[in-house]
Amino acid sequence: MNGPLVNEDLAPVSPEKRTWSAWDIGALWIGMAVCIPTYTMASSLIGGGMSWWQAMLAIFLGNLIVLIPMTLNAHPGTAYGIPFPVLLRASFGTRGANVAALLRGIVACGWFGIQTWFGGAALHSTAAILFGFDASVGSPLPVLGISAVQLGFFLLFWLMNVWFIWKGIESIKWLEKLSAPFLLGTGLLMMIWGISKAGGIGPALAAVSTGNSSWAGFGAALTAMVGFWATLSLNIPDFSRFAKSQRAQIIGQTAALPATMTFYSFVGVVVTGATVVIFGEAIWDPVAVVGKIGSKWLSALALVIFAVATLSTNIAANIVSPANDFSNLSPRRVSFRAGGMIAAVIGIVIMPWKLVALPDGYIFTWLIGYGALLGPIAGVMIADYHVHRRRKLDLEGLYQTDGPYRFTNGFGIAALLAVLLAVLPNLPGFLAQTKVIASTSVPDILLASYRQAWFVGFALAFLLYLLFRRISPSN
Repeated sequence: MNGPLVNEDLAPVSPEKRTWSAWDIGALWIGMAVCIPTYTMASSLIGGGMSWWQAMLAIFLGNLIVLIPMTLNAHPGTAYGIPFPVLLRASFGTRGANVAALLRGIVACGWFGIQTWFGGAALHSTAAILFGFDASVGSPLPVLGISAVQLGFFLLFWLMNVWFIWKGIESIKWLEKLSAPFLLGTGLLMMIWGISKAGGIGPALAAVSTGNSSWAGFGAALTAMVGFWATLSLNIPDFSRFAKSQRAQIIGQTAALPATMTFYSFVGVVVTGATVVIFGEAIWDPVAVVGKIGSKWLSALALVIFAVATLSTNIAANIVSPANDFSNLSPRRVSFRAGGMIAAVIGIVIMPWKLVALPDGYIFTWLIGYGALLGPIAGVMIADYHVHRRRKLDLEGLYQTDGPYRFTNGFGIAALLAVLLAVLPNLPGFLAQTKVIASTSVPDILLASYRQAWFVGFALAFLLYLLFRRISPSN
């Protein structure tokens, strides 16, 4: 297969190289789900007025819901061996696919920076325990707002990520399979430690409860939980293209994703409740909790495992997609490695420590905000492949500049217009949430719409795309 739209990384995976079993897919999800953001996920929900069990319900249901677009979008990857940006060509056009791919890729760069910051913090704390210095000491650097030592450990963890970028997709498969059981085991041990020190699971859960049981923010919480993996629900073909069968990708994802996310979030709730009993304060940061265990070597070991957890999440969830997305811009010039390096550099430039400074902004601005953007893309992809095309693609045509997916000068107007119109209803709510405009100037119905941004955007784009395709099939 030749031409300007293909390179070795974007070409279809041959049948003999589709070797990932249900366990491989499941291990991938365990490796991605076990991370510090998952551990702390319930903190903002409980702080917003939910009980611990309501927070767990929102997390479980959100991840159960996101399985639907996840497995549906995984299907063409397994059926045709194609990655996410190539699949986009079927609906957005050979050139328009770059628009949707870049939207997904930029979000991944933001996540890459966030996870790298968390991983660097774990390494920083590990060094502080082993070598006996105070991790909180250090003058902030101008503009950056963090100390030189913090920056150094951030860049050290960044280099660890770059090593896996350079080694490619098979090294990622190896990392996920190796780390999955250790990561789950560490979470279980932390929970056992917390329960034993707090005098039982009851006191731990009681300590973290606010006494409230409000359903007022449940819709927004559910949207944020869906938004957490809204990114992967788009680019899951980047992984499912290596699956042995549709059964393997469906079973692997269904068995691992909701259970792991809920379990590890519950670990965070129990351990945080235990810190209230043990230390007299709620400590949501697992790195800070580990630092208080009392044993230098156990603390250091736990922190190293947290760093591995963050690394396994970061490489799989936040590098594979932008590496392919940036490669799709110019397949002849940009390889998977080069695309991954572009993403890695952007992850530094965005200064992620500022992005996660306020938990409320992280959950309700970052997660819901990009969910409003990515939900419509998912709606278009699923409507096109499963309804409009009835799961039939012209594989050769996906790599042809003048083939069936050229549409209007390479742009699928129906897809782009559907996404634009589906994003618009959520824009006022986003501007109000980010305080660009006063929330009092936005009608209540639009504020409510934003709290369900992913669902609203998905449904609108799904219906609009099918309507536009019926009106003008060639555009």
